[in-house]
Amino acid sequence: MGCFSSSEDDEMLPIVGPDGSSSTSGKSDDLDDLWALTPLEDESSPWETLSWKQKCKRACILAMRIACLLILLWMFVCSLDCLSSAFRLLGGKAAGETLASSVILTNPVAGVMIGVLVTVLVQSSSTATSILVSMVTSDVLALPNAIPIVMGSNIGTTVTNTLVAMGHVNVKGDFRRAFAAATLHDFFNWLCVIVLLPVEVITGYLYHFTHAITSNLNFNQSDTGTSNPKLLKAITEPVTKRIVALSSGKIKAIARGEKVNGSIIDPGDHLFSHWPGSDQAAGILLLVVSLFTLSASLLLIVRLLGSVMKGAVARTIQRVVNAEFPGFWRHLTGYAAMLVGAALTILIQSSSVLTSALTPLVGLGAVHLERIYPVVLGANLGTTMTGMLAALASDPASMRAGLRLALSHLLFNLSGVLLWYPWPPSRQLPLSAARAMGNIVARYPWFALAYILFAFLLLPLLVFGLSLCGTAGLAAVGVPLIVLLGLVGVITILQHKAAHILPVRLRSWEESGIPAPLRSLEPYDKLLHKLCGKLCKKKYKTTDKMELALEKPLAKETDVAVENHFSIDDAVQ
Repeated sequence: MGCFSSSEDDEMLPIVGPDGSSSTSGKSDDLDDLWALTPLEDESSPWETLSWKQKCKRACILAMRIACLLILLWMFVCSLDCLSSAFRLLGGKAAGETLASSVILTNPVAGVMIGVLVTVLVQSSSTATSILVSMVTSDVLALPNAIPIVMGSNIGTTVTNTLVAMGHVNVKGDFRRAFAAATLHDFFNWLCVIVLLPVEVITGYLYHFTHAITSNLNFNQSDTGTSNPKLLKAITEPVTKRIVALSSGKIKAIARGEKVNGSIIDPGDHLFSHWPGSDQAAGILLLVVSLFTLSASLLLIVRLLGSVMKGAVARTIQRVVNAEFPGFWRHLTGYAAMLVGAALTILIQSSSVLTSALTPLVGLGAVHLERIYPVVLGANLGTTMTGMLAALASDPASMRAGLRLALSHLLFNLSGVLLWYPWPPSRQLPLSAARAMGNIVARYPWFALAYILFAFLLLPLLVFGLSLCGTAGLAAVGVPLIVLLGLVGVITILQHKAAHILPVRLRSWEESGIPAPLRSLEPYDKLLHKLCGKLCKKKYKTTDKMELALEKPLAKETDVAVENHFSIDDAVQ
């Protein structure tokens, strides 16, 4: 996306260097401030000046807001569970049949894309992993073919917090930060797959390393005593199981190649126990209701967080979360945050819930983007524990294969952490990509939806379709495209860092002679506004004073800013 910027833009996209600084044609300091924490002003009276009645009133209001926030979070998790059931009803059989196609899965790239699609479909990487464990332990799917699917499931599970970021679309500064926080997880997982999948295909290091770990382990009947604790589900299952209960065993049976007749809805005491229609009809109904509940709870959470994150409480949370260890130990702050993220994910057994809870906090400017990065990496590590416990709870005769798959997932995520975190320049790569995406969607909000559809649906389907043509067909299309994107990225970096070494025509994309639709999103933005008319002329609200102060002078420097529907002048009006 390096060439999708032009002089037409009223807001320049920053290039973040290895030290975390941004630079864009002399405006680096201003644009850096767009990512700074939001100043939290306290317009209320100091606590010491209040009477005891006023103190009780303020304390009760705060307690009620926190209680409402916890209830809304519970509703959010319940709606995610119902959404997962809806997608299973709509595509559970199709997912199982796809995973059962061992011919397709011999292609590792196809395996990754299937992992993305299946996880997006069932809205749960744990469900996709449990199906894979069942297939591996039943010898239906070979472990080397299952490892790429696990890599893809890492990518698919990030769609939830990306959707959560859409709750901030009406406030430009918040949306910039929230979408960057959400896509940070996306970019990290994509970068891990891009680097580590070829390494695994060439060397098989995950396959051989897990074999070395488990080769000397003795599995007996006593090992099956390990159970998978249900800490978060213990709170939500009493409600969700009353709504619908599905047979994961039937989906696993389909994946094993067995023929399953009838509905995958379990009989029992729930609303859909006597459903007269098809599974698809039940899935559509449940999908509509769960999406409505999810959207409503999400919007209320964002609004409630905005009201809670004020005054002394907000300043305390902001100070504690963004604090660093003193002196020499300062460099260990990120690793401590990583351990906290892993521990919380193991506790609630869902990386999506943790990252989805952090995204609004970054959007509101309460938490630094750099601070949630190690927490996200810790969540990636913690989410593998569920698969580990599930493997240890399986039959002793097939426990070794399931444990090797779970260990492969853990080692893959650990390899990604070692690759993209300890070394500062590599650490900045996903952060820079996330900031660039945040800047793009702040300028073109419609691009957020386009990104979600492309990254989690169209791209996996396209690559999966090309992989069906064989390795030669995939390479014939993929290699030239990757080389082209790499050249665009290198030229874009050189334009900002060392433009003098480039030919004159390549020192800026505007002077290159490339048509505007191939180097800028502005033509598409204008086209969408013409097609949508008044519906697309929704104005941004900008509550961030720093955002207002910084973007007004930026808008005055270009004539195009007058035509921009999302300008700050419109927001002020």
